[in-house]
Parts: sequence; structure tokens; C-alpha cells
Amino acid sequence: MTRAAAGTALVVRPDDDDVAAIVALNNRFAPEGLTLPRTPAFVQAHLDDFRIVRGARGDVVGQVALDEYSPSLAELVSLAVAPEAQGHGLGRALIEAAVQLAARRGYPRLIAVSLADTLFLRSGFTQSNLDDYPEKTWRYQGVSRSELSIGRKHLFVRELSRPVSPHP
Repeated sequence: MTRAAAGTALVVRPDDDDVAAIVALNNRFAPEGLTLPRTPAFVQAHLDDFRIVRGARGDVVGQVALDEYSPSLAELVSLAVAPEAQGHGLGRALIEAAVQLAARRGYPRLIAVSLADTLFLRSGFTQSNLDDYPEKTWRYQGVSRSELSIGRKHLFVRELSRPVSPHP
């Protein structure tokens, strides 16, 4: 577990009971192109790759996941914070939790594609070029050709080092 530096948010692993809430929060932002649509089957199959933040009532108010491309590359995906919980540092806490998870799993770098360039730049990522990651272009073509045409999206990369904690 990772306690958010910005406050009292606790980033945790989700459990099976969180699948529907993760899907709902993720898909809330899909029509705007901010996330890719996710199904319950996808989330269930990748539950160990997700991290969430619960609100005061125990509901999922933030989430992030890792998507592996190869043993040397993972992508930060499904980053979403409920509108009522935005502005409190949860996005940065979730990004850092994903970075730590990727580092613990041994990935030397983590990429992210986002409209939110400032958020990732402030989180230790540098802007890169989609052409440098052909596996991302290939994955986009397999999921949604329209994702490649969204011109405002930026690709970011963060080089990782292994953290002290051995817990995945």
C-alpha cells in the first residue's frame, strides 16, 4: 500500500468486489477519449495490475493500472479520478503507485499516453514520441484506430529504478 504524499489517500489493491466500480469509473471517461473502454472481463483478468483509492464511504474514487507490452516495457493505463474527488492529489498518488508497482515488477521504463501533459511532467515523466514505441501504435490499431487520430494526446516515458520494498 502507498499513502499519498498529498494527503490521507491510501492507494490499495482492489478486490473482486471492486470490478464493477472500476469499470464504471473508467468508462465514465471513455466517451471523451480520456480512457479506453473496459469490460468487467478485462478488469477481472487484470485485477492484480490495478490500484485504487477509496472515498470516505469505501467507494472507488480513483484508479490506475499497468498494461505489459514486454518484459522491458509497461504502460500506465486507466488513470481516472471521480470528478468529485479531483483536485486533491489523487492523480499524482495513483501515478506514483503505478510507477512503484512497475519498478517492483522489474520494468526498466513505463510509458503513458494522455491529454494531461502537465500531470505527467510533474510526476517525473518526460515527453517522448509515439514513433519511438511501435508496440504502442500496434496496440492502438488493435484496440481502436480512432485513438491514433486524437491529436492532443502526448506520450510520456519514465525511466525506473527498483524501490527498496520487495512487495508487489
